[in-house]
Amino acid sequence: MAKQILFPQSQPLPAIGQGTWYMGEKPAQRTEEANALRAGIDLGLTLIDTAEMYADGGAEKVVGDAISGRRDEVFLVSKVYPWNAAGQHAIAACEASLKRLKTDYLDLYLLHWRGDIPLEDTLKVMQQLIQQGKIRRWGVSNFDYADMQELWREAGGRGCATNQVLYHLASRGIEHDLLPWCQQQKIPVMAYCPLAQAGRLRRGLMNDPALNELANRKGVTVAQLLLAWVIHHDGVMAIPKAGSVAHVKENAAALEVTLSQEEIALMEKAFPAPGRKTPLDMV
Repeated sequence: MAKQILFPQSQPLPAIGQGTWYMGEKPAQRTEEANALRAGIDLGLTLIDTAEMYADGGAEKVVGDAISGRRDEVFLVSKVYPWNAAGQHAIAACEASLKRLKTDYLDLYLLHWRGDIPLEDTLKVMQQLIQQGKIRRWGVSNFDYADMQELWREAGGRGCATNQVLYHLASRGIEHDLLPWCQQQKIPVMAYCPLAQAGRLRRGLMNDPALNELANRKGVTVAQLLLAWVIHHDGVMAIPKAGSVAHVKENAAALEVTLSQEEIALMEKAFPAPGRKTPLDMV
């Protein structure tokens, strides 16, 4: 059975979802992008992650097209800018996202990264949005270990449903303290850029000889190998972006790729973890 992830008070979801960063930037591609997301839903990739930041709301509009008539099939995630993350600004930002998405609620609403607004004020408005029925759950993104400890000390901070961070085979810093702590607290981690933006963030990742040899031996692509590696970690979900139906099919098939301990060791030897605390990797 394909690996699943459980958010608080939700049905289990496949451990691979769909990201939308860079979608909605080119009007000519909007139909193809919406078709790709729909194909993903058909293949069971029912979590769709977006943000008000992506293409200034353009990605949310693409998602709105894709989920039209299918809202009940989807677990919908969006993110709020840090400077919008309190009071009326947050409520207005959430309502604008809902309008672009053509829905009346989000399954999960994330603080995109930490800004100057006190966490206490963000938590307050997240509770307000839940009470208003506009969101079902809230979470954070780009929070390092110390940020999570601070959040945990806030009243209501333990209601956090997830932490979305950059994580891929060539960026393993979260394994030092953040990932083990999230696993211990049973907070799902959402890995963005799990393919290092098709290798652009780490040149050589897709062309690595050891990875290519292993992929050939297993009859899979390097991208599928990388996704399988991310989601083999307990409580970790990958949200790769796929702008075409072919890419979505490739991503979905990675749910069925299993890695042996020897194969994991081989991959991790090629791209070792830092072995010490490093600043949280962000894009």
